[in-house]
Formats: sequence, structure tokens, C-alpha cells
Amino acid sequence: MCLSTIFFNYAKSKLNILKQTVNSIGNSFISKKTYAVFNKAGSSGSLAELCNTLLEQQKKDWPQLDEGYNALASVRLRNICCDGFSAAVQFNPGRIKSTAADLDRKTVRERKCFLCPENLPELQKGILYRNEYLLLCNPAPIFDRHLTFSSISHVPQRLESNLEILLNLAKDLNPEYTVFYNGPRCGASAPDHFHFQASPRCALPVERDAVDMKRRKPLYYNKHVAGCILLNYGRTVLIIESTDKPRLLEFISDLLKTWKRNQNIEDESMMNILCSYQEDLWRLIVMPRSKHRPYVFSLEEEKRVVVSPAAVDMGGLIIMPREKDFILADAKLIENIYSEVTEPPEMIERILGQLK
Repeated sequence: MCLSTIFFNYAKSKLNILKQTVNSIGNSFISKKTYAVFNKAGSSGSLAELCNTLLEQQKKDWPQLDEGYNALASVRLRNICCDGFSAAVQFNPGRIKSTAADLDRKTVRERKCFLCPENLPELQKGILYRNEYLLLCNPAPIFDRHLTFSSISHVPQRLESNLEILLNLAKDLNPEYTVFYNGPRCGASAPDHFHFQASPRCALPVERDAVDMKRRKPLYYNKHVAGCILLNYGRTVLIIESTDKPRLLEFISDLLKTWKRNQNIEDESMMNILCSYQEDLWRLIVMPRSKHRPYVFSLEEEKRVVVSPAAVDMGGLIIMPREKDFILADAKLIENIYSEVTEPPEMIERILGQLK
């Protein structure tokens, strides 16, 4: 055997040992962080019930989470009537870290990933979902039940390779929760680590408005998949519905590829998504984005508004962690923010036309 072959085999052996060590360490962390396991519906009761039980237990065992929910009880809410729609503004100081986060690539690359199992708080535990994901309680909640669903592996935030998981999770959490997704360039606080979040079903105004047939403009129907947009809604909202999972997956995959092709980009198109499942129907609410933050976020302090639209905000519940911004928010500000950060409806209509 030649020297190069011996060296190659030695290096390969060392690499395999290293991989086994890393996997062993990873499995150890996952085991320590697992409160319960859920692999498929019916195997261990309802996933929604299991999540609710986890939440109550974590409030008892993890002081940071209990503090977060105690603070949530005192947040303030204002409803604002806008042109053609209504929105709510939530004053939630606990969200300042997420809303104002520095998400440039250098900062993200150099910080510890807070979603990796080994970096989770010592007392935080979750539900191991289908052996690849952890369902966790969000310690800075927006809702009375706010979950984060993250990969146990450190992989980038990318929807296209996780479409089936999105549909599975929405079905497993039905009818109590809606799953939502923030793209890596428009709301994800961890763009380097794949994750969804979940909120109580119909907690957002757009979920209620999406079923109002008077607001809908039908644009697409083929192979048991329907698509429409909401009229006079201040921002572009695409609704996709189907009872056929394989065809829905095929349609969304084609939609995402055509979307990128139209924009002539390789990265994922900017979007926020809500996904729910009820009575054998999947409903996706897709909100296409043109930019992450509005110009008021970057103004000098005197005129600055700390607002960073993600799925929740685009869904009609706008989070403002500073009281000054919460008090001054009005219809004009909300309308301007939505208009600035959303893609025009003509773009979605053009893409759907190409899919027929």
C-alpha cells in the first residue's frame, strides 16, 4: 500500500471518529433538552395538548419564561383603523432585543446561535418532534402561547427544503395553533438557524380577514390548489388553499422557483408566511416583502420608530417595544410602513399567471 493511501485512510478514520464524537455530544444535548417526544399523530396524544402541558411546566421550572409571561400580562394594545383594514399595535418592551437586533452577516456569524441545543438556557426544555426538531417555549412571548420550532442541526433559514415539515407541523398542531415563518432577510432573528414559530389560531387580524369572501380576488385554480389575494388591504396578501398535500407541495415549490426567476436572484425571495390546517384544508397566507425594515427605523433618535415587520406585524399585530412609538403610532404610520415593505400585488399576479 502506498504512503498516500495510508495517509488517506488514516485521515478518513480520524474524520469518522470526529463525526461520531460530534454526533454523540449533539445527542447528549438533545437528550438533556427533551421534555417529551412526538413522532406522529396518535403516538403520544395531541401535539397541541403536549405543547400546552410543556408551557405550563416550563413556567414552573424556568424562571425566565415565567417572567416573560408575567410581563406579557401587562402589555398594552391599541386598535387602529386604517384605509380598508384595521390593525393592532402592541407595546411589548420584552421584544426590544428581537425588534432592534443587528442582523448583518458579520454579527450573526460571530455570535453564539441561541437556537442550537447546546446554547439553550440550562432550564429550557422542549418536545423532540419527528427526531429532527425541538418545539420550545419562547421566553419573550407576543401571545399567551408562543412557541418556537427549531432544527436540532445548525442549518440556514430556508423554506424551500422544509415545505413538507411546515404542512406536517400545521396539521399536527391543528386546530389550536397557526405556524408562521419569517424569511432570513425579513424578520428571522436567527437567519442562520432554521426555525418556525407558532401562535394561537386566529390571533392575527389577517387570519380572520382571509376567510372573508368579499375581500378575496381569485387568481388561480388548478389541480385542487386555489390562490387569491386580499383586496384593499394596505399590503399584498396571497392566500393559498388545498386539501391535497402532494399537489400543494408541488405548487408551492413551483411558486418559489418562479418567484426567484422573476426577481433574477439565487437567494430565497423575501416573504412572511402563516400556515394553518383545519377540516382537511391547509391555508397558507403569504406576504411578499420588498424590504426588511421601513425608513423610520433608521432615522435619528428624535424621529426614529423602532419597528421591524415580520410575520406577526404583517399579519396585523404590530409590535412596538418602546412606549413613545406605541403612543404616537397612527393610521398614516401603519399604512406607510406596510406600503413601503411589501411587494405590489401585480408581481404576485404575474407569477401566478406563469404557473397556469
